[in-house]
Amino acid sequence: MSELVPDSKWVWQPEDQSKWDWRTKLGEPGKYPFTRGIYAEMYRSRLWTMRQYAGFGSADETNKRFRYLLANGQTGLSVAFDLPTQMGYDSDDPLALGEVGRTGVAIDSLEDMERLFESISLARVSTSMTINATAAILLMMYRAVGVRQGVNPKELQGTIQNDILKEYEARNTYIYPPAASMRIITDIFEYCAKEMPRWNTISISGYHIREAGATAVQELAFTFANAIEYVKAALNRGLDIDEFAPQLSFFFVAQMDLFEEVAKFRAARRLWARIMKERFGAKKDKSMTLRFHVQTAGSSLTQQQPDNNVVRTTLEALAAALGGCQSLHTNSKDEALSLPSEAAALTALRTQQIMAFETGINNVVDPLAGSYFIEDLTDKVEAAAEEYLRKIEEMGGAISAVETGYIQKEIQDAAFRFHQEVENNQRVIVGVNRFIDERPEPISIYRVDPDIENVQRRRISALRAKRDKSRVEETLAVLKEAAAAEQNLVPLIADAVDAYATVGEISNTLRVAFGKYRPLVTL
Repeated sequence: MSELVPDSKWVWQPEDQSKWDWRTKLGEPGKYPFTRGIYAEMYRSRLWTMRQYAGFGSADETNKRFRYLLANGQTGLSVAFDLPTQMGYDSDDPLALGEVGRTGVAIDSLEDMERLFESISLARVSTSMTINATAAILLMMYRAVGVRQGVNPKELQGTIQNDILKEYEARNTYIYPPAASMRIITDIFEYCAKEMPRWNTISISGYHIREAGATAVQELAFTFANAIEYVKAALNRGLDIDEFAPQLSFFFVAQMDLFEEVAKFRAARRLWARIMKERFGAKKDKSMTLRFHVQTAGSSLTQQQPDNNVVRTTLEALAAALGGCQSLHTNSKDEALSLPSEAAALTALRTQQIMAFETGINNVVDPLAGSYFIEDLTDKVEAAAEEYLRKIEEMGGAISAVETGYIQKEIQDAAFRFHQEVENNQRVIVGVNRFIDERPEPISIYRVDPDIENVQRRRISALRAKRDKSRVEETLAVLKEAAAAEQNLVPLIADAVDAYATVGEISNTLRVAFGKYRPLVTL
């Protein structure tokens, strides 16, 4: 049961909404404050994008999975990168030992990116890349592949996560200090507004905050606190709000409390619209609309009785659709055990397709609108998130709240409370603390080929032997010099990428210029 719903209340009546005005709280779908959805017809005119997350060791193996999913009806790509790629280390770096290809695809150079998208037309797909500290590098690699395919960069569509603040708060794949990271993000905003206008420059993520243990309210509040920092940074750069805001997007989780999740998504649209209009003075509707991707909750998946995870994922996906998401990833049943097998990934995709084409939920916009309970819960989620935002603003904003450890501590405390409830059987997890079945359940587990690391090392060595070494050194020297000035770094990163400089070489150049971040607060 949601923490916003009192135990003593079990039925909602008209009097619960006696002071509620639908005109100001809801309005029409596709119109301010967008509570009911950002498009007038929502899924009646266009379904959400079905975007399954995939990254499997090598670029070649991941390419095979991409093409398999596209052939089976997936409508967008989503790339998972391994930890060395996320942290800016090449596969032959000693710090990458044992991690190459383990949590996603290893991308060391433009060569790898070319193999990743071989036989896939970037003119015809939208691609999401879950990458943060090295987002500018991977984006420029994607752009370079598109150019080599003959695609104008202005036509490329997709999203980079590029949300570094939540890395300091909940996930830890950061490289540089916050100020330098914010500079790179703002460089990307500025570059893409002119050169890649159809690209979503950031996917501000509540997903990882929630997966780390935050509540639904905290997920919403901390995500928007981070978003406010990004908007402020762009405005301080001199960018116009209506120039870059339409390229902002968001990434949320769908957890198991069905109605709370629906209320969260509806409250999020209304709250973001008000922030952009009233605080930042946005004029365009597209600057006020909250476009968001949803992934079902990895933390809700259990190793015990993994077939139960299909049911969990289905209900979470239903909450995302009822809440009005623009794209959706459904987790595979085996992800508590390993990277998803092909069969499990296909079942996850079929879950979305059955929901979209057999249930009829796409025939009506915001079908839960007007429910006494849903509208009351939507109001409560919004109000509680606003209270958090007020506290964070008093601290000086999200960066200050990160540096003092406030946000991290709030997430840790919420995670502790949740696990206490599970341990004490106050919260039921089927197959874990109730309805336990000790019989082993056979399941096929996907295993990453351990030789992938050796293959990647050999490929890097071969690349360094054949590329123009002087050109690589020249592009990296120019990048280092620009990092000490105020020049936009993205075009210079593009030059280094085109010279086949590696992710590690570009990242190390910026490490020298900016330094590495070390948390000041130990909790």
